[in-house]
Amino acid sequence: MNTDKRRILVFGDSNSWGFMPRSNVDPTRRYDASVGWSGIMAAHLGTGFEVLEEALSGRTTDLDDSQIDLPSEHSKGATLNGAKLLPAILASHLPVDLVIIMLGTNDLKARFNRKPVDIAKAAVGLAQLVEECKGGIFTVYPAPRVLLIAPPPLGIKFHDPEQWNGSREKSLVLGAALKELAKKLQSCRVLTPGR
Repeated sequence: MNTDKRRILVFGDSNSWGFMPRSNVDPTRRYDASVGWSGIMAAHLGTGFEVLEEALSGRTTDLDDSQIDLPSEHSKGATLNGAKLLPAILASHLPVDLVIIMLGTNDLKARFNRKPVDIAKAAVGLAQLVEECKGGIFTVYPAPRVLLIAPPPLGIKFHDPEQWNGSREKSLVLGAALKELAKKLQSCRVLTPGR
């Protein structure tokens, strides 16, 4: 490994994974890495950086999703709860200079009944997990800096409107809630694109 490169870990959901819109009967497809935002960022940053993408469709900040997190022949009990996964994922990629967290879209689903401030608190909690990592497991690496990115506001058309009932309005204020709550964190910055 070239230790001269700055290492950036992207921790996100389908917005970072590159999920292509589809109908329920079509197979899931992923945008080419050159089209996804993390791939575009990596290309602009150049050879002095290594971007490590850890994104998964359906991932929440810190919620267990009983409709998805069920043991099955496909999932083998895997979870989409970001808070349960982040420490191990971070430890597996160290050393890391920066962790970019862009989560919260799936927390907007109507079944969770979450307010924007609750989603923002959960995202800030993920940033705190990174700060507390103290370099991982049996390592001496410093804790990475964190960039929280507010997910883009939701559109007005949904494949499953009931699942997203009231979510667009919440998504429009999520960035401001995130920015306000993250002020307390020393090694964290917030980006609210399009707001």
